[in-house]
Amino acid sequence: MNTQKVIDRDNKYIMHTYGRSPLVIERGEGMTAIDADGKRYLDFTSGIGVNALGYAHPAWLQAVTEQAAKVQHTSNLYYTAPCGRLARRICHRTGLDRVFFGNSGAEANEGAIKCARKYSVDTYGEGRSKVITLVNSFHGRTLATLTATGQDVFHHDFGPFPGEFAYVPAGDFAALEAAADEHTCAVMMELVQGEGGVVALDPDYVYAVADLCAAKDILLIVDEVQTGVGRTGKFLACENYHLHPDIVTLAKGLGGGLPIGAVVTTEKVAAHMGPGSHGSTFGGNPVVCAGACAVLDTMDEEFMQNVNDCAAALWTGLRTLPHVEGVSGLGLMIGIQLSDGLKAADIRAACEKQGLLVLTAKDRIRLLPPLILTEQDVKQALAILRKVLETA
Repeated sequence: MNTQKVIDRDNKYIMHTYGRSPLVIERGEGMTAIDADGKRYLDFTSGIGVNALGYAHPAWLQAVTEQAAKVQHTSNLYYTAPCGRLARRICHRTGLDRVFFGNSGAEANEGAIKCARKYSVDTYGEGRSKVITLVNSFHGRTLATLTATGQDVFHHDFGPFPGEFAYVPAGDFAALEAAADEHTCAVMMELVQGEGGVVALDPDYVYAVADLCAAKDILLIVDEVQTGVGRTGKFLACENYHLHPDIVTLAKGLGGGLPIGAVVTTEKVAAHMGPGSHGSTFGGNPVVCAGACAVLDTMDEEFMQNVNDCAAALWTGLRTLPHVEGVSGLGLMIGIQLSDGLKAADIRAACEKQGLLVLTAKDRIRLLPPLILTEQDVKQALAILRKVLETA
Protein backbone atom coordinates (compact mmCIF):
# COMPACT_ATOMS: atom_id res chain seq x y z
CA MET A 1 0.00 0.00 0.00
CA ASN A 2 1.40 3.39 -1.01
CA THR A 3 0.75 5.97 1.71
CA GLN A 4 0.73 9.04 -0.51
CA LYS A 5 -1.46 7.35 -3.13
CA VAL A 6 -4.07 6.52 -0.50
CA ILE A 7 -4.01 10.07 0.86
CA ASP A 8 -4.20 11.67 -2.60
CA ARG A 9 -7.12 9.45 -3.63
CA ASP A 10 -8.95 10.22 -0.40
CA ASN A 11 -8.43 13.96 -0.85
CA LYS A 12 -9.76 13.77 -4.42
CA TYR A 13 -12.91 11.75 -3.81
CA ILE A 14 -13.89 12.07 -0.12
CA MET A 15 -15.62 15.16 1.27
CA HIS A 16 -13.14 17.15 3.34
CA THR A 17 -15.11 16.90 6.58
CA TYR A 18 -12.24 15.50 8.67
CA GLY A 19 -8.92 16.97 9.71
CA ARG A 20 -6.92 13.79 9.15
CA SER A 21 -3.36 13.04 10.19
CA PRO A 22 -1.12 12.01 7.26
CA LEU A 23 -1.29 8.44 8.48
CA VAL A 24 -2.73 5.38 6.72
CA ILE A 25 -3.72 2.62 9.14
CA GLU A 26 -3.33 -0.67 7.30
CA ARG A 27 -3.91 -3.21 10.07
CA GLY A 28 -3.98 -3.70 13.80
CA GLU A 29 -3.12 -6.24 16.47
CA GLY A 30 -4.54 -5.85 19.96
CA MET A 31 -3.39 -2.45 21.25
CA THR A 32 -1.20 -1.79 18.22
CA ALA A 33 -2.07 0.05 15.01
CA ILE A 34 0.28 -0.47 12.06
CA ASP A 35 0.54 2.04 9.23
CA ALA A 36 1.17 1.43 5.53
CA ASP A 37 4.91 1.89 6.04
CA GLY A 38 5.02 -0.74 8.79
CA LYS A 39 5.39 1.71 11.69
CA ARG A 40 3.70 0.53 14.88
CA TYR A 41 1.69 2.77 17.22
CA LEU A 42 0.35 2.17 20.70
CA ASP A 43 -3.26 3.16 20.13
CA PHE A 44 -4.82 5.09 23.01
CA THR A 45 -7.76 6.26 20.87
CA SER A 46 -9.53 2.94 20.08
CA GLY A 47 -11.21 4.62 17.10
CA ILE A 48 -12.66 7.27 19.46
CA GLY A 49 -13.80 4.65 21.94
CA VAL A 50 -15.07 2.10 19.41
CA ASN A 51 -12.48 -0.70 19.46
CA ALA A 52 -13.22 -1.72 23.03
CA LEU A 53 -11.37 -5.02 22.59
CA GLY A 54 -8.62 -3.53 20.45
CA TYR A 55 -7.83 -4.79 16.95
CA ALA A 56 -8.81 -8.29 15.74
CA HIS A 57 -9.74 -9.69 19.15
CA PRO A 58 -10.02 -13.48 18.64
CA ALA A 59 -13.49 -13.92 20.19
CA TRP A 60 -14.93 -10.94 18.31
CA LEU A 61 -13.30 -11.98 15.04
CA GLN A 62 -14.62 -15.53 15.31
CA ALA A 63 -18.14 -14.33 16.11
CA VAL A 64 -18.46 -11.93 13.16
CA THR A 65 -16.78 -14.34 10.73
CA GLU A 66 -19.05 -17.24 11.63
CA GLN A 67 -22.18 -15.09 11.44
CA ALA A 68 -21.16 -13.50 8.11
CA ALA A 69 -20.89 -17.00 6.64
CA LYS A 70 -24.49 -17.75 7.73
CA VAL A 71 -26.45 -14.57 6.96
CA GLN A 72 -24.99 -11.07 6.75
CA HIS A 73 -28.31 -9.20 6.67
CA THR A 74 -32.03 -9.61 6.53
CA SER A 75 -34.75 -7.05 7.10
CA ASN A 76 -36.45 -6.43 10.40
CA LEU A 77 -39.57 -8.04 8.96
CA TYR A 78 -37.95 -11.27 10.19
CA TYR A 79 -36.21 -12.46 13.34
CA THR A 80 -32.52 -13.33 13.73
CA ALA A 81 -30.99 -15.01 16.77
CA PRO A 82 -28.03 -12.61 17.35
CA CYS A 83 -30.33 -9.59 17.68
CA GLY A 84 -32.36 -11.12 20.50
CA ARG A 85 -29.29 -12.57 22.19
CA LEU A 86 -27.63 -9.16 22.30
CA ALA A 87 -30.80 -7.43 23.54
CA ARG A 88 -31.08 -9.95 26.38
CA ARG A 89 -27.46 -9.41 27.38
CA ILE A 90 -27.88 -5.64 27.36
CA CYS A 91 -31.04 -5.78 29.46
CA HIS A 92 -29.37 -8.08 31.98
CA ARG A 93 -26.29 -5.82 32.23
CA THR A 94 -28.24 -2.55 32.50
CA GLY A 95 -31.31 -3.55 34.50
CA LEU A 96 -33.52 -2.01 31.80
CA ASP A 97 -36.22 -3.82 29.87
CA ARG A 98 -36.23 -3.21 26.12
CA VAL A 99 -33.81 -2.34 23.31
CA PHE A 100 -34.09 -0.70 19.90
CA PHE A 101 -31.07 -1.15 17.62
CA GLY A 102 -29.78 1.44 15.16
CA ASN A 103 -26.38 2.11 13.64
CA SER A 104 -24.69 4.93 15.57
CA GLY A 105 -24.71 7.08 18.67
CA ALA A 106 -26.54 9.87 16.87
CA GLU A 107 -29.25 7.43 15.77
CA ALA A 108 -29.53 6.11 19.31
CA ASN A 109 -30.00 9.62 20.66
CA GLU A 110 -32.56 10.42 17.93
CA GLY A 111 -34.43 7.30 18.99
CA ALA A 112 -34.29 8.32 22.64
CA ILE A 113 -35.77 11.73 21.84
CA LYS A 114 -38.57 10.09 19.85
CA CYS A 115 -39.27 7.64 22.69
CA ALA A 116 -39.50 10.47 25.22
CA ARG A 117 -41.84 12.54 23.08
CA LYS A 118 -44.05 9.56 22.24
CA TYR A 119 -44.38 8.65 25.91
CA SER A 120 -45.22 12.24 26.79
CA VAL A 121 -47.79 12.73 24.01
CA ASP A 122 -49.51 9.44 24.82
CA THR A 123 -49.56 10.19 28.55
CA TYR A 124 -50.17 13.95 28.67
CA GLY A 125 -51.25 15.00 25.19
CA GLU A 126 -49.70 17.43 22.73
CA GLY A 127 -47.51 20.33 23.86
CA ARG A 128 -45.20 18.50 26.27
CA SER A 129 -42.20 17.89 24.03
CA LYS A 130 -39.30 20.04 25.26
CA VAL A 131 -35.96 18.31 25.81
CA ILE A 132 -33.45 19.93 28.16
CA THR A 133 -29.74 19.28 27.59
CA LEU A 134 -26.57 20.68 29.14
CA VAL A 135 -24.22 23.35 27.88
CA ASN A 136 -21.02 21.72 26.55
CA SER A 137 -22.85 18.50 25.73
CA PHE A 138 -22.47 16.54 22.52
CA HIS A 139 -25.21 14.19 21.28
CA GLY A 140 -24.61 13.80 17.54
CA ARG A 141 -24.60 15.47 14.14
CA THR A 142 -28.06 14.76 12.75
CA LEU A 143 -30.33 17.79 12.87
CA ALA A 144 -32.15 16.78 16.06
CA THR A 145 -29.07 15.55 17.92
CA LEU A 146 -27.08 18.55 16.68
CA THR A 147 -29.79 20.74 18.16
CA ALA A 148 -29.59 18.76 21.39
CA THR A 149 -25.83 19.38 21.48
CA GLY A 150 -25.17 22.31 23.80
CA GLN A 151 -22.22 23.81 21.90
CA ASP A 152 -22.72 26.74 19.53
CA VAL A 153 -19.62 25.85 17.54
CA PHE A 154 -21.46 22.88 16.03
CA HIS A 155 -24.58 24.87 15.16
CA HIS A 156 -23.18 27.32 12.62
CA ASP A 157 -24.56 27.11 9.06
CA PHE A 158 -27.04 24.28 9.58
CA GLY A 159 -30.25 25.99 10.68
CA PRO A 160 -33.13 26.21 10.95
CA PHE A 161 -33.11 23.66 13.73
CA PRO A 162 -35.95 21.60 15.20
CA GLY A 163 -37.77 23.33 18.04
CA GLU A 164 -38.42 22.44 21.65
CA PHE A 165 -34.85 22.12 22.93
CA ALA A 166 -33.37 24.09 25.83
CA TYR A 167 -29.89 24.28 27.34
CA VAL A 168 -28.79 24.83 30.92
CA PRO A 169 -25.26 25.00 32.38
CA ALA A 170 -23.96 21.67 33.66
CA GLY A 171 -23.99 21.66 37.44
CA ASP A 172 -26.48 24.53 37.79
CA PHE A 173 -29.49 22.79 39.30
CA ALA A 174 -31.44 26.01 39.82
CA ALA A 175 -31.24 26.74 36.10
CA LEU A 176 -32.43 23.26 35.22
CA GLU A 177 -35.25 23.41 37.75
CA ALA A 178 -36.42 26.70 36.26
CA ALA A 179 -36.30 25.31 32.72
CA ALA A 180 -38.21 22.13 33.60
CA ASP A 181 -41.69 23.54 33.04
CA GLU A 182 -44.97 21.92 32.07
CA HIS A 183 -43.79 21.59 28.46
CA THR A 184 -40.77 19.42 29.32
CA CYS A 185 -40.74 15.73 28.45
CA ALA A 186 -37.09 14.82 29.05
CA VAL A 187 -33.69 15.80 30.40
CA MET A 188 -30.79 14.40 28.40
CA MET A 189 -27.22 14.37 29.71
CA GLU A 190 -23.80 12.72 29.53
CA LEU A 191 -22.39 11.80 32.92
CA VAL A 192 -18.95 12.59 31.50
CA GLN A 193 -19.00 15.25 28.82
CA GLY A 194 -16.57 13.79 26.29
CA GLU A 195 -16.39 16.26 23.40
CA GLY A 196 -16.99 19.00 25.98
CA GLY A 197 -13.57 18.43 27.55
CA VAL A 198 -13.89 15.08 29.38
CA VAL A 199 -15.62 16.56 32.42
CA ALA A 200 -17.56 14.35 34.86
CA LEU A 201 -20.77 15.69 36.37
CA ASP A 202 -20.94 16.21 40.13
CA PRO A 203 -22.86 13.32 41.76
CA ASP A 204 -25.00 15.59 43.96
CA TYR A 205 -26.12 17.49 40.88
CA VAL A 206 -26.98 14.25 39.10
CA TYR A 207 -29.03 13.00 42.06
CA ALA A 208 -30.93 16.30 42.26
CA VAL A 209 -31.76 16.13 38.55
CA ALA A 210 -32.91 12.52 38.87
CA ASP A 211 -35.17 13.38 41.82
CA LEU A 212 -36.68 16.33 39.94
CA CYS A 213 -37.36 14.19 36.88
CA ALA A 214 -39.00 11.49 38.98
CA ALA A 215 -41.19 14.01 40.79
CA LYS A 216 -42.44 15.60 37.55
CA ASP A 217 -42.52 12.42 35.41
CA ILE A 218 -39.91 13.92 33.12
CA LEU A 219 -37.96 11.13 31.47
CA LEU A 220 -34.24 11.01 32.28
CA ILE A 221 -32.11 10.11 29.26
CA VAL A 222 -28.46 9.30 29.86
CA ASP A 223 -26.27 9.39 26.77
CA GLU A 224 -23.75 6.58 27.34
CA VAL A 225 -22.54 6.47 23.74
CA GLN A 226 -18.98 7.15 24.88
CA THR A 227 -19.16 6.32 28.59
CA GLY A 228 -20.93 2.97 28.27
CA VAL A 229 -19.78 -0.63 27.74
CA GLY A 230 -17.03 -0.68 30.36
CA ARG A 231 -15.34 2.62 29.54
CA THR A 232 -15.64 4.06 33.06
CA GLY A 233 -14.86 0.86 34.95
CA LYS A 234 -18.50 -0.25 35.13
CA PHE A 235 -20.68 -1.48 32.29
CA LEU A 236 -22.55 1.83 32.48
CA ALA A 237 -21.29 5.11 33.90
CA CYS A 238 -24.71 5.21 35.57
CA GLU A 239 -23.49 2.51 37.93
CA ASN A 240 -20.78 4.83 39.26
CA TYR A 241 -23.60 7.25 40.17
CA HIS A 242 -26.08 4.58 41.36
CA LEU A 243 -28.44 6.06 38.79
CA HIS A 244 -31.45 4.33 37.20
CA PRO A 245 -32.57 6.40 34.19
CA ASP A 246 -35.61 5.82 32.00
CA ILE A 247 -33.54 5.65 28.80
CA VAL A 248 -29.87 4.90 28.12
CA THR A 249 -28.20 5.20 24.73
CA LEU A 250 -25.23 3.07 23.70
CA ALA A 251 -22.98 2.84 20.63
CA LYS A 252 -19.19 3.09 20.08
CA GLY A 253 -17.62 0.22 22.08
CA LEU A 254 -20.75 -1.95 21.91
CA GLY A 255 -20.00 -3.24 18.39
CA GLY A 256 -16.29 -3.76 18.97
CA GLY A 257 -15.54 -1.99 15.68
CA LEU A 258 -18.74 -2.42 13.67
CA PRO A 259 -21.49 0.24 13.55
CA ILE A 260 -24.27 -0.11 16.11
CA GLY A 261 -26.42 2.08 18.31
CA ALA A 262 -28.91 1.07 20.98
CA VAL A 263 -31.78 2.77 22.77
CA VAL A 264 -32.36 0.92 26.04
CA THR A 265 -35.51 1.76 28.00
CA THR A 266 -37.79 0.80 30.83
CA GLU A 267 -40.99 -1.06 30.01
CA LYS A 268 -42.89 2.14 30.86
CA VAL A 269 -41.27 3.88 27.90
CA ALA A 270 -41.12 0.92 25.52
CA ALA A 271 -44.85 0.26 25.86
CA HIS A 272 -45.52 3.39 23.78
CA MET A 273 -43.32 2.38 20.83
CA GLY A 274 -45.50 0.13 18.72
CA PRO A 275 -45.08 -1.10 15.12
CA GLY A 276 -44.28 1.76 12.76
CA SER A 277 -43.25 4.20 15.51
CA HIS A 278 -39.56 3.81 14.69
CA GLY A 279 -37.35 1.70 12.44
CA SER A 280 -33.98 1.11 10.83
CA THR A 281 -33.01 -0.84 7.71
CA PHE A 282 -29.69 -1.96 9.16
CA GLY A 283 -30.55 -1.87 12.87
CA GLY A 284 -30.01 -5.20 14.62
CA ASN A 285 -27.77 -6.47 11.81
CA PRO A 286 -26.88 -10.09 12.69
CA VAL A 287 -23.14 -9.78 12.03
CA VAL A 288 -22.84 -6.64 14.15
CA CYS A 289 -24.98 -8.15 16.92
CA ALA A 290 -22.89 -11.33 16.94
CA GLY A 291 -19.75 -9.23 17.39
CA ALA A 292 -21.40 -7.18 20.13
CA CYS A 293 -22.36 -10.37 21.98
CA ALA A 294 -18.69 -11.35 21.95
CA VAL A 295 -17.78 -7.92 23.35
CA LEU A 296 -20.22 -8.27 26.25
CA ASP A 297 -19.27 -11.89 26.93
CA THR A 298 -15.60 -10.88 27.18
CA MET A 299 -16.35 -8.21 29.78
CA ASP A 300 -16.51 -10.46 32.81
CA GLU A 301 -15.54 -9.56 36.37
CA GLU A 302 -11.84 -10.19 35.80
CA PHE A 303 -11.88 -8.04 32.66
CA MET A 304 -13.51 -5.13 34.49
CA GLN A 305 -11.06 -5.42 37.38
CA ASN A 306 -8.21 -4.99 34.90
CA VAL A 307 -9.92 -1.90 33.46
CA ASN A 308 -10.10 -0.35 36.92
CA ASP A 309 -6.53 -1.34 37.85
CA CYS A 310 -5.11 0.11 34.65
CA ALA A 311 -7.20 3.24 35.00
CA ALA A 312 -5.89 3.81 38.53
CA ALA A 313 -2.29 3.35 37.37
CA LEU A 314 -2.79 5.65 34.41
CA TRP A 315 -4.38 8.43 36.49
CA THR A 316 -1.60 8.20 39.08
CA GLY A 317 1.11 8.33 36.44
CA LEU A 318 -0.41 11.20 34.49
CA ARG A 319 -0.43 13.42 37.57
CA THR A 320 3.37 13.09 37.82
CA LEU A 321 4.07 14.30 34.28
CA PRO A 322 5.50 17.75 33.52
CA HIS A 323 3.08 20.43 32.26
CA VAL A 324 0.03 18.45 33.46
CA GLU A 325 -2.24 20.83 35.33
CA GLY A 326 -5.04 18.37 35.96
CA VAL A 327 -6.64 15.07 35.01
CA SER A 328 -10.40 14.71 34.48
CA GLY A 329 -12.96 12.13 33.43
CA LEU A 330 -13.77 8.70 34.79
CA GLY A 331 -12.11 5.29 34.39
CA LEU A 332 -10.46 4.98 30.99
CA MET A 333 -12.13 8.13 29.65
CA ILE A 334 -9.47 10.67 30.52
CA GLY A 335 -8.82 14.34 29.84
CA ILE A 336 -5.39 15.92 30.46
CA GLN A 337 -5.33 19.65 31.13
CA LEU A 338 -2.02 21.16 30.03
CA SER A 339 -0.21 24.13 31.60
CA ASP A 340 2.35 26.66 30.42
CA GLY A 341 0.43 27.48 27.25
CA LEU A 342 0.94 24.09 25.63
CA LYS A 343 -1.59 23.29 22.90
CA ALA A 344 -3.28 19.89 22.95
CA ALA A 345 -3.11 19.58 19.16
CA ASP A 346 0.68 20.05 19.21
CA ILE A 347 1.14 17.43 21.92
CA ARG A 348 -1.11 15.01 20.04
CA ALA A 349 1.00 15.43 16.88
CA ALA A 350 4.24 14.98 18.83
CA CYS A 351 2.91 11.79 20.47
CA GLU A 352 2.01 10.42 17.04
CA LYS A 353 5.59 10.91 15.85
CA GLN A 354 6.78 8.98 18.94
CA GLY A 355 4.42 6.08 18.26
CA LEU A 356 1.49 6.91 20.56
CA LEU A 357 -1.97 7.75 19.22
CA VAL A 358 -4.04 10.09 21.41
CA LEU A 359 -7.01 12.41 20.92
CA THR A 360 -7.99 15.94 21.88
CA ALA A 361 -11.15 17.41 23.39
CA LYS A 362 -11.29 21.20 23.42
CA ASP A 363 -8.01 22.27 25.07
CA ARG A 364 -7.24 18.85 26.56
CA ILE A 365 -5.49 15.68 25.52
CA ARG A 366 -8.05 12.87 25.56
CA LEU A 367 -7.23 9.21 26.18
CA LEU A 368 -9.66 6.44 25.22
CA PRO A 369 -7.49 3.29 25.13
CA PRO A 370 -8.92 -0.12 24.27
CA LEU A 371 -10.16 -1.78 27.43
CA ILE A 372 -7.77 -4.72 26.96
CA LEU A 373 -4.72 -2.64 27.92
CA THR A 374 -2.16 -4.01 30.37
CA GLU A 375 0.11 -2.53 33.02
CA GLN A 376 2.91 -2.59 30.43
CA ASP A 377 0.78 -0.58 27.97
CA VAL A 378 0.17 2.02 30.68
CA LYS A 379 3.90 2.28 31.40
CA GLN A 380 4.74 2.62 27.71
CA ALA A 381 2.13 5.34 27.15
CA LEU A 382 3.30 7.28 30.20
CA ALA A 383 6.92 7.03 29.06
CA ILE A 384 6.08 8.46 25.63
CA LEU A 385 3.95 11.23 27.12
CA ARG A 386 6.73 12.13 29.54
CA LYS A 387 9.27 12.29 26.72
CA VAL A 388 6.99 14.51 24.63
CA LEU A 389 6.08 16.83 27.50
CA GLU A 390 9.66 17.16 28.74
CA THR A 391 10.74 18.44 25.33
CA ALA A 392 7.64 20.54 24.62
